[in-house]
Amino acid sequence: MTRREELHPPGSSLEERRTDLIFERANLPAHGRLCDAQPLRRAADVAFLSDSDEVADLGEAHSSILQQLAVRRQATRDRNGIGPARLTLRTILTMAIEILTADEVARMRRAGRAAAETLAFVGTRIRPGVSTAEIDQWVREDTANRGGRPSQLGYKGFPAAVCISRNEVVCHGIPSPNVRLRHGDIVNIDVTTHLDGYHGDTSVTFAIGKVSADALRLIDVARRCREAGIAVVREGTHLGDIGAAIEELANEEGVSVVTELGGHGIGRHMHGDPHVPHTGKRGSGLRLKAGMAITVEPMVNLGGPAVRVLKDGWTVVTEDGSLSAQFEHTVVVTRDGCEITTLIR
Repeated sequence: MTRREELHPPGSSLEERRTDLIFERANLPAHGRLCDAQPLRRAADVAFLSDSDEVADLGEAHSSILQQLAVRRQATRDRNGIGPARLTLRTILTMAIEILTADEVARMRRAGRAAAETLAFVGTRIRPGVSTAEIDQWVREDTANRGGRPSQLGYKGFPAAVCISRNEVVCHGIPSPNVRLRHGDIVNIDVTTHLDGYHGDTSVTFAIGKVSADALRLIDVARRCREAGIAVVREGTHLGDIGAAIEELANEEGVSVVTELGGHGIGRHMHGDPHVPHTGKRGSGLRLKAGMAITVEPMVNLGGPAVRVLKDGWTVVTEDGSLSAQFEHTVVVTRDGCEITTLIR
């Protein structure tokens, strides 16, 4: 079958053909993800990468939408010998999203379970006085024991095996022997495992010792925001439905949702299309299809939603210094809901 026949099977209605390919609104700024930022690599106190560490092939990850569009247009010109193809951004994005087979979903389960088990193992060991560098070492060792490797290690130069984000750090915190957990801290540990060719991505925010009532409430709201987003995922759901469900709950609880970062497609690559915003309007954005895999990982702040990136080029913190919490699961879209691959059953 030609690609056209796959996308437009004979007898399908115009409405069916259109909904497969069309964004109601293309949100270009949302695709300028902070995880695309080039790190300055100035974390002088950390040297986690060594000669024996494998650095992932990053050539295909996070290719920009404009690059995808240019490549597709040029290929069409070359094939047909005509002028620029009338391909829309909507079409390019839909065609770029991976649809997993049953075998690939099984591999996603294995990778997801390995990541979840590593995160659970680390969760039993964290306590006041532990350095974030020690946590990084635990993640490396446990991931290897499960037959995988840390997906984050070396990704676009990231120097560690895990992101550890404490208190006002929203995400991408770099482990350090100089940073130790203290009573009253909250800390997000984000584990991603590459196993059998696929990735599982999950995170939890932990309370260290006795924490404030506000911190406990923020952790609870962040967890419930993740669950609210996952609850609406199924074939036919719009990306905007996920963001709206999260944003509505956060607004009810008087906290804010970070808008400059979101979830992402996942599968053979740790990060890919689609970008999954955690705020939005119901009925807007890409319509999900069974077999797509995405992460739902809202970052919720006790203060305002604004963030900034520190000089290391990675660490994202709240602009106002308020606490931030996050929970994350990897899910595979099904016809009547979704399967959480990073859930320990």
